Amino acid sequence: MKKILVSTGGGDCPGLNAVIRGIVKRAAAEKDWEVWGSFEAFNGLMEEPARIIKLDDHVTAGIHVLGGTILGTTNKGNPLNFPEHQPDGSIKEVNRIPLLVERIKLLGFDAVINIGGDGSQAISQAMLEAGMPVVGVPKTIDNDLSSTDFTFGFLTAVQTATDSFDRLVTTATSHHRVMIMEVMGRNAGWIALYTAIAGGAEVCLIPEIPYDLDAIVKKIKNRYTDGRGFANIVIAEGAHAKEGDFTSSKGEEGRIAVRLGGVAYTLSQQLKDAGVEADIRETVLGHTQRGGTPVSYDRVIASVFGVKAFELVLEKKFGQLVVLRNNDFTSVSIKEAISAYNVIGLNNTLLHAARGMGISFGD
Repeated sequence: MKKILVSTGGGDCPGLNAVIRGIVKRAAAEKDWEVWGSFEAFNGLMEEPARIIKLDDHVTAGIHVLGGTILGTTNKGNPLNFPEHQPDGSIKEVNRIPLLVERIKLLGFDAVINIGGDGSQAISQAMLEAGMPVVGVPKTIDNDLSSTDFTFGFLTAVQTATDSFDRLVTTATSHHRVMIMEVMGRNAGWIALYTAIAGGAEVCLIPEIPYDLDAIVKKIKNRYTDGRGFANIVIAEGAHAKEGDFTSSKGEEGRIAVRLGGVAYTLSQQLKDAGVEADIRETVLGHTQRGGTPVSYDRVIASVFGVKAFELVLEKKFGQLVVLRNNDFTSVSIKEAISAYNVIGLNNTLLHAARGMGISFGD
């Protein structure tokens, strides 16, 4: 029997289980293949004994409707920069990719399907260069992985954000408030832009366009007459003023240097200091965008990604990332996919349309 190892790394994301199920369903048609999963990305594989599980129809039955991942995931312990404690008490980052590849081969695996975002696919590329046959599947709610029109999980995150925004609009209307809703996205504003259009926001602030506070104040004041009116703002966690910096806190050891978040409160205070007299309230959606049942579209593309990933293994087309381009499922090299970060271009059609509908981007 040939053996394939599946890993889910980075942040959790709606649709991960659908990919796993798609791989297993497709592999069942091939009588000489087994599918195994590593718990918590590759961390489970590196334990002794290895925490891995054989994936079959019984294990994966019905999981496509579930959020999260049955394999668990982690964004700690990156094998490219693995933190090791030294005898003197210090911590040194070491490259554990050669050890990881050796371990995978020792356990008899012929190929790896690595499901993850840009960080996980950088690991895929390093494993490939170290001699491990790898295929990648693009996953992130941020939609910031280039070479694919959509990453699975993104539209579920947008739906969650839009549902929340719709509820805030009714409160803003009833109390004549300015409501600020912060969404995820890291340094890309895709979730914010889609939510702003779907929800009918007056202001949308994204990392790609540093905002001018005076422009936002003017927009808000135009919404009020004699104390009547309201305004709704969507702001991406990576947004910042022209003269300001990102709102962040210290990240976790061995993971990230800084953690984005809290910019809704920063903007709220800036507006108050600028003389906005309306009642201002803030909502930070946070991890609610990552959880829950994936919408049907994400289930579909995730399932197809899983099937296509396994077929790339059958065809020995390693070093490829399954992608969706112009409504067609194809693949590109992982190296190409991680070479550029997918941000909103200033000439983007959606951005232009949003401006045409009167949405202000604070510029």
